[in-house]
Amino acid sequence: MEKMEEQFANLNIVKRSLETKEPTYLLSIDTSKTISAEKGSLVAVLCSSGSIRIYDKERLNILREFRGYPGLNGVKFASSHDSVYSSCADGTVKCWDARLASDKPVQLFKGYPSNVFISFDISCNDHVICAGTEKVDDDALLVFWDARINSQDLSAPKDPLGTYSETHSDDITQVCFHPRDPNMVVSGSTDGLVNVFDISADNEEDALVTTCNSISSVSSIGWSGKDYKQIYCMTHDEGFCWWDLNHLDTDEPITRLNIQDVRQVTNVKEGVLDYLIGGLYHEKTDRLFVVGGTNQGVIHIMSCTASGLVHVTSLQGGHAATVRSFCWNMQDDSLLTGGEDAQLLLWKPGATEKTFTKKDSMKIASSVYQRVRVHSNDSYKRRKKQ
Repeated sequence: MEKMEEQFANLNIVKRSLETKEPTYLLSIDTSKTISAEKGSLVAVLCSSGSIRIYDKERLNILREFRGYPGLNGVKFASSHDSVYSSCADGTVKCWDARLASDKPVQLFKGYPSNVFISFDISCNDHVICAGTEKVDDDALLVFWDARINSQDLSAPKDPLGTYSETHSDDITQVCFHPRDPNMVVSGSTDGLVNVFDISADNEEDALVTTCNSISSVSSIGWSGKDYKQIYCMTHDEGFCWWDLNHLDTDEPITRLNIQDVRQVTNVKEGVLDYLIGGLYHEKTDRLFVVGGTNQGVIHIMSCTASGLVHVTSLQGGHAATVRSFCWNMQDDSLLTGGEDAQLLLWKPGATEKTFTKKDSMKIASSVYQRVRVHSNDSYKRRKKQ
């Protein structure tokens, strides 16, 4: 255990992205899964300006940028090729080839006429895309497509395979496929529900494996634990829940942890905790960590235990404003972080720390806030779980 603590504590900045002309928040980060010695790893970053930037991971220089797509939500690389996906408020999921400079997507996945997509993911075998919609009238949908690429027919938008419509009653803010089982997917919503599905079943009712209740609007979800049989979620008012699906068929409770407001009960050694960013499951050590931060750009890393979140370390001297996104690389134990100061930072353990000047927080027009996460600064108001 101490080895992980030391590794996180030894993270230092090795590279900082160059300043760009256009101020923007860095909302989501993913790294390419296909790595060749010649080209190195790619990084995709979703910007609040309505673009996706492709960076060289080691140098953090922008290789290309897909511009002019307001309303994008999330960014994800395919597992087997360098395609980059993002869902959009215009009712499509878009796919670009990260190796090509063209702004135009190479493939469009088209939803139904009223769909406004605010979340999505692609299965670990790259076969299925699932996107979550805003609630329109009485419908909040999970929409599915066959994501397999047919090189003969890239120009035609792909129509959906079908939808799940009965299991959420409000905006579906999060979709996350299982890291190893392409049939398992979890969804989270502002209705507070976190639903686990096995999409190999014939219909939505049979596909629903279980429903967990976070009692609040879901902001982030993920898989953890040995064989990824656990799920966790964060809420928009900084709650944290952790469930063990191994106990579904036993008398044991599936809830491992349920914290209504992490800020109220977690002591961080470097001052305050203002918000949560997401979870980080470290497969080699079978440990789940939660990443949060301060409005001044300090990043806090906390370890999940059955009794609560325990502060591990804080990363300082990097960002100058709220940190919106991160991506952990299990191969080289590096960390990428992005924030409201428009900076992309690469951290590595034991690296020589260089001298940098922190950039001021950016003041961006209010239109930026249409699609960015808003953290609650309210005091703990929620009722306890029954």
